[in-house]
This record gives sequence, C-alpha cells and structure tokens, in this order.
Amino acid sequence: MKEKKQEVLINKKDFYGNLTRLALPIALQSLMLAAVAAGDALMLGKVAQNEMTAVSLATQIQFVQNMFIMAVAGAGAILGAQYWGKGDKHTLEDIFNIMLRFSGIVSIIFFLGCELAPELLMHIFTHDEPLIVIGSSYLRIAGWSYLLTGVSQCYLTIMKVSEHVKPGALISSCAVVLNICLNAVFIFGLFGAPQMQARGAALATTISRIIELGLCIAVSSKGSYIRPAFDRFMRLPKQLKSDFIRQCLPLMGGSLCWGVGFTSYTAIMGHVGTDAAAANSVAAVVRDLICCMCNGIGSAAGIMVGNELGAGRLDIGKAYGIKLKNLSYVIGFISTALVLAVTPFVVRMVILTDQARGYLTGMMVIMSIYMIGRCVNTVTINGVLDGGGDTLFDMYSLIVCMWLIAIPLALMGAFVFHWSPLAVYACTCLDEVGKIPWVMIRFRKYKWVQDLTR
Repeated sequence: MKEKKQEVLINKKDFYGNLTRLALPIALQSLMLAAVAAGDALMLGKVAQNEMTAVSLATQIQFVQNMFIMAVAGAGAILGAQYWGKGDKHTLEDIFNIMLRFSGIVSIIFFLGCELAPELLMHIFTHDEPLIVIGSSYLRIAGWSYLLTGVSQCYLTIMKVSEHVKPGALISSCAVVLNICLNAVFIFGLFGAPQMQARGAALATTISRIIELGLCIAVSSKGSYIRPAFDRFMRLPKQLKSDFIRQCLPLMGGSLCWGVGFTSYTAIMGHVGTDAAAANSVAAVVRDLICCMCNGIGSAAGIMVGNELGAGRLDIGKAYGIKLKNLSYVIGFISTALVLAVTPFVVRMVILTDQARGYLTGMMVIMSIYMIGRCVNTVTINGVLDGGGDTLFDMYSLIVCMWLIAIPLALMGAFVFHWSPLAVYACTCLDEVGKIPWVMIRFRKYKWVQDLTR
C-alpha cells in the first residue's frame, strides 16, 4: 500500500523520458564494448588458435584493472549524481579530481606491470611458453592503453551524471568502432599495413584509446561541461575524500568478488570437459549481449535516484526507486523470452560437436531463468541501492550467494559428485536467482533513501 501511494508522486512522462534518455546510450555503449571482445576473438581465431588464446589470457590483466577503475567510476557516479541533483558544480569538479587521482594511480601500476614484467603477468594464467611470448608482446603495446583508460573513464562518468550521456556514449561507441576496424587492419595486414596478429590487436586498442581520450578532453572543453579543477587538484576536501572512499571501498570489494567469481565459473566449466567449455563460451557471449539493456537501465537508475535524493526530494527518489525495481522484473522476463527466442538460431550458427550443441541448448534454457535474477539485481542493487549509497549490500550478497553457495556447489558438483555439465552450469547461475528474496527485503528497509551531499 505504501509503494502504491509513493507511485502517485511520479510524473510518468518525465520518468520514462529521463529513463530512455539515459538508458539507451549507456546500453549502446555496453553493447559496443561486448562487440569488441567478440570481434577480437573472431579475427584472431582466423589467424591462429595460439594468438586467440594468448590474447584472451592477456586481456585478463585489463579485466582486473577494470574492476578497480569501475569501483572508482562507480563511487564518482554515486556522489556525482547527488551533487549534480543538488546543483553543486564546484563539488562535482572536486569529485572529478578525486576520481582522476585514484584511477591515475591504478592505471600507472598496471601500465608499469605490463611494460616491466609482462612475462611474469602471463605466468599467472599459463605455463605454455609460446602463449607467454605472444601474450607478453601484446601486453607491452596494450599497456599504453591501460594508462589512458582510467582517465577517459573519469571523463565519461562525469558526462553521464551531468546530463551529457549522449556525447559520452557517442565518443565511447566511436572508439569501439575504430578499434574493430583497426583490429582488422593490423591483425590481417590490410591496406599495406604490416600483419601484426596479436600485436596488431594491441596497437588497435591503444590507438582507439588515445583518440577516445582526445575526444573526451575536446568535448569537455565546452562551457556546459564539468572539467577537472587543476588549480586545486592537490587540495582535495578531506570530508569529500572520506565520503568518496566510503563509497568506493565496498564497490571495489563487490567488483573483485564478482570478477574473481565469474573467472572461477569459467575455470570450473573448463574442467568439466571440452564440449562443456565450448558451449559455455558461446552462452557467455549471448549473455553479455542480452544483458546490455539491463546494464543501461541499471546505470540510469543510479543516476535518476541519485539526482532526486541529492536534490533533497527523498519522496520522489524513493518513488523512482520503487518504480525502477518493479520495471526490473519486466526487463527480466523480456530478457528471458529473448534468450529462448534466439536459442535455435545460436545453436545452428556456431560450429560445435553434437554433444556441445546439446549442452548449449540446455545452458540457454537455464540462462533464460538466470536472466530474471540478473536484471532484477542489476537494476535494484547496482542502480537503486547504489544510487542511495547503500553499496555494502552488494559485497555482502556476493560473498554469501556466490562464494558461500554457488561456487562451492559448482566445485562439489564438478569434482566430487561428478554431476552433468548442465547441473554444474545451473549451480553457476544460482547466485543471481537465489538472492532475489534477500534483495527485496533489503530494498524495503529503504536504507538507500538518503541524501549523501553536504
């Protein structure tokens, strides 16, 4: 009854207009990034299996870096959305400075690792000498892009929370398209360029990141955009810095729990059998592509709720959160239907053994149920709860549902009880669906309805 009363406060035209304006560009951005990974694998797979495998392993370094960068960007988005809603541009500039300092430190560390000890980094993932050689040559070039990624993500995050989401998404999408095109040029040696194979993929990534950052700086030079305040870059307000760290650390913990957990799922399925691993890799690509819309709505939810809470309109912020939570179920069921609809096409499209095809069909059906939990949790936890600063819950839920339930069950199923690959795969999907009741209990406590600004 309480939720229904709050819903009356919403101007539905403004609500859906803002949601569409924010979610579509972010979803497109997410889709384009997923397309780069698919493009890399496809192109290098046509050159040689070792090239594709080595780059797939080497890019795990960037995956780990992104966990830290996304935590910094997430904390900036949470505080930034609230201060933008309050109309405090001066503090938003200070938040930009804090983000640049934190992400700059992370980027420099990963850059130095790639330039000074790429072989050591590759040894973490493989002991195969040919793969280490190829992967190290990739990292020495790609390391320069890792130096720039953190800075450009800060610019794109600030654009997103300050009502410039379309230019930010356009810049990111252009960089992705350029990356894919340059991949083809340098991997295959088109238009007179040298055929660099894995090193070509690294060079394409680096060039596209340079252009992306250049565009971010150029576009942000316009009067209506928020820019770093370099005149006070080294004089950060202590209280604001403390608030930022308070939001960032739980996000980083949650990001690491999630990232390492997903890597564990892949490793477990890889040990179940070659056919299961092949089917799982195809299912993962489909999952990432279909999740783009819920990722966009989740990011939009955080901004919309944060804007209202930061402006002091707690009742509107709460009403928005309730509406977005309800909408997440609709998106989840649409995603379920979409997975089931594309299953026959996907199974026929890829070259797999009959056994692997059977596994893939089963995995797609299981994934269709998983999508409900994924959409609900992405929008509710990473959107609404984070938008109100309730960032610790995500880490708690991942520790319990993923690390204490799903991963142990998958491990025992694979190595102790020797369950079928589909049963093991179902265990890896259990965490998202299983935590829905817990998420709803947390949501209804309304601890996320708070103004974080000072």
